[in-house]
Amino acid sequence: MKSALLHVLVPFVVCVALANTSLFDEVEVDLSSDHYAEKMVDSLPGFLAMPCNCLVNLAYIYMGLYWLLWHRGVQETYQSRYMREVFAFMAVLYGPVQWTRLALLRRAPAVLDQWFTLPIFAWVPVWISFIERVPEKWRAMHAAAHELLSILSYGLALAHERGFELALGCHVVIAMFKGVRVQLAHGDGRTRGYLLLAVLSCAGFVVLKLLDHWLARYRLFQRLTGHFWSKVCDVLQFHFSFCFLTTLTQRAQGKTAAQQE
Repeated sequence: MKSALLHVLVPFVVCVALANTSLFDEVEVDLSSDHYAEKMVDSLPGFLAMPCNCLVNLAYIYMGLYWLLWHRGVQETYQSRYMREVFAFMAVLYGPVQWTRLALLRRAPAVLDQWFTLPIFAWVPVWISFIERVPEKWRAMHAAAHELLSILSYGLALAHERGFELALGCHVVIAMFKGVRVQLAHGDGRTRGYLLLAVLSCAGFVVLKLLDHWLARYRLFQRLTGHFWSKVCDVLQFHFSFCFLTTLTQRAQGKTAAQQE
């Protein structure tokens, strides 16, 4: 667990430091509360000014801790446990980043909110590559290189005002492509259900976020807004990705153990 935490914290701290320089001053980010459909409650402190959109970030922390401590009596190798723990630490740290963005409405946390999304999505193909290869052929350096490229891809946000959306779209497509491929090769009905739920949650995350203000015309979405429900979908996307990847990892390890006997 210590190595997983270290390998998540080091790039995290570097990105935080860079985000607080002038490097990203030209990146297109929303810094106004008007960007969100939820109305601010002036009587509450800043970190709860948009209470629903703020408090939903606790779900990332809870879900990340759940999977960080997840065992269920399953025998894991060091490498498979590392894959799970890195992803879980990413979830735990991502919640406070989004909460800070809402509380401060400043450039640095807004940049970090976008930036950290990319290596999180990139970890899915990394984990899938681990499943597809036997442990002897998997190399940690390949994972580190993939994550580094993902972090550097945020540079597209400096090149074009829609550069982040392009980078994120590529990450989503690659994750889905590799997810379908590993499902066809190693999955069954159970993992197919997990994959479908993860994809539907991803679609809900995108669509509900884009329709935040439009949905607020309806009373049902005026406090629990589209943005709030998009975050619920994002947490579910995380959770079902964990279900999908941990199940396939156990299956792959079982096959490897059977071949070695």
